[in-house]
Parts: sequence; C-alpha cells; structure tokens
Amino acid sequence: MAEIKIFNPNGLARPPVTYTHVARAKTREVVFIAGQVSTDASGATVGKGDFEAQCAQVFANIHTALRSVGADWKNVVQFTSFLVRPQDTALFRAYRGREFPMMFPNGAPPNTLLIISRLADEAYLLEVQTVAAL
Repeated sequence: MAEIKIFNPNGLARPPVTYTHVARAKTREVVFIAGQVSTDASGATVGKGDFEAQCAQVFANIHTALRSVGADWKNVVQFTSFLVRPQDTALFRAYRGREFPMMFPNGAPPNTLLIISRLADEAYLLEVQTVAAL
C-alpha cells in the first residue's frame, strides 16, 4: 500500500483554495487516469451548460476509475484540471471547497488548473486528469 504524505512546505505561501503544494508517495504502483469529462456510462453528456452538474459527474467518473484499480480518494496524488470558461473558476473552487474536505480529510492533493479555449466536445466545461499511487 502506498504511503502518501500531502503537505505545504515552509517557504511557500499557503494555497488560497483547496489543494496543497506537495504530495510525496512511496509506492509500488502508479495509476494514471485520463482526463475525465461529464459523460455517463453510456457516453451521454451530463449537465450541458451546468458547471456544478458537470463537476459532480467528472468526480464521479474519477471515483469509478479509482475503484476499478482497488483505489479510492486517499490514493490520489495529483490532479490537472482544465476549464474552458474563466468565470467558472470561482464555481470550481466552491465545489472543491465543499466536497474535498469529505473526499480528502487529510488534505487535498496538488492541483494544476488551466484555462483553455475548448475541450474535445464544446459541451464539456471541464476535464480533470488524475494520478494515484497504490
């Protein structure tokens, strides 16, 4: 089982939102989960135009992928998040601020947030890629 330490080192400013600067993992296996978008198991887009609904579906998809390898939120060591609308940044931070304390009681993993012009389908408002350690 992975030994994961998530922390903010001295000398770096405390993050203003729900993430940390560093995740250190001593592990035997690393899992890379492709960027997840707001589609259900049949491939239908969930929450067209609704950022909150898309967040919920994206993180549900990540959880499904984690469980498929015997992992859970405690195994996540990094996220890379892509948003297509800058105005959704506050909504994303609010979602994470509300949900992440339950998902990550010992601290949320590092997250790189990028604002991009579009994703593979114009209906997608966000995509989140995940790295986990087992």
